Formats: sequence, C-alpha cells, structure tokens
Amino acid sequence: MIIAVDGPSGSGKSSTARGVADRLGLRFLDTGATYRAVTWSAIERGLDLDDTDAVAQRARDLRLELSTDPLRQFVIADGTDITAAIREPGISERVSKIATNLDVRKELIRRQREIIDEAQASGGIVVEGRDIATVVATDAELKVLLTADQEARLARRGAELATGSVSAEQLRDQIVRRDADDSTVAEFQVASDGAVTIDSTDMSLEEVIDVISRLAKEASTE
Repeated sequence: MIIAVDGPSGSGKSSTARGVADRLGLRFLDTGATYRAVTWSAIERGLDLDDTDAVAQRARDLRLELSTDPLRQFVIADGTDITAAIREPGISERVSKIATNLDVRKELIRRQREIIDEAQASGGIVVEGRDIATVVATDAELKVLLTADQEARLARRGAELATGSVSAEQLRDQIVRRDADDSTVAEFQVASDGAVTIDSTDMSLEEVIDVISRLAKEASTE
C-alpha cells in the first residue's frame, strides 16, 4: 500500500506520516530530506546553487542512503551522516534553490520511486512531500492533502526548532517564501484528484494520525 501525504511547510506532514507508518507497520519516506541532502552536498562542494547544471550533476553523482524506518531516521550522503545537518537553518533557507531545479527533481523523483517500489515488498510505505500524489506516486491507494492555517504552521515549525536558533523573520521565510517558491514546480495547495483534504489547524497530531490510519484501512479493503 502507498499512502501519499502532501502539503505546505509546517502542516505536520513529517510527524503525521511517521506516526501513520508506525501505527500501520509501514515504511516511511520523507522526500524533502532528499532535496535537503543535495542542498547540503552542493554547499559542501562549494557549488553555486544558481548553476543548475552543476547542481543537477551533483544530485546524480550523490551516494545517498535514507532510512525508511519511521522510528529510526537517518540520512547519509557520500558516507557522511547528515541527519542533523540537513535541518540547520542554512539548509532550510536554501533548499528551494534545489527543489525548483527541474533536473534535480527528475533525478530525485527517480530515486524516490525506487524506494517506494522496494517498500512494496514489505507491505507498503507512507510518503510525504510536495508532489507525491500528483507526480511521484500517482497510483497511491490513499492520497491526503494536509493543510493548516499560516499561524499554526509558523507555531509548529518554531516549536520543532531549537529555541533561539532562528529569528521570527527567518522562520516566516522558511514557511511563506519556501511555499511560494516551491509552488512554481509543485502543486500542494489544492487537492489532487481523489485526494482527501485534512485541515489540521485545530487537531492534535494523534487525531490526524487516527483519521489517516482509519482512511488507510478503509482504502485497503476497497
């Protein structure tokens, strides 16, 4: 089974998708981590992120290992564990440069589909990102667009980050500007055909996990 969870920054996609995967005994894929990994690698190599060809080649050359265990997440790039590094503000501020590079997207979508295909042998996977239902896994048995109002998303993202690690301006940039940039190459503001929209603004994480888990069980019996 494939469960696709799309939505804007701070809507709770990662925490929700991990929770659903754990609840249902499925694998988990945070596609955003692949874009962050390429961002980290390009910066580490001193590349100009505006040099789209060079960055795309870096994406193709990158040796990338991602955990699909919802309870034990890690990201390893060219032998270096970058699990924590890719969540740093400097990566968050620049990742849209990578995510809007169409050649990078092509390469990472290819890799994401390979991971999804491999997970099918173990029962399935919950995949979260921006374009899962519309591009990456259009045949997902359950498609969810997870939304929340802007203030709720800002509050959630702020709570995820270390106190004082980013300013209010940086936080708003990570949410509002990134969503605007990524909207130029991915549709995650409007539900795709067959997708269920869940507004999590006034819901707890457990409540959202409960709803998606119930929908998944219903979809699996159809």
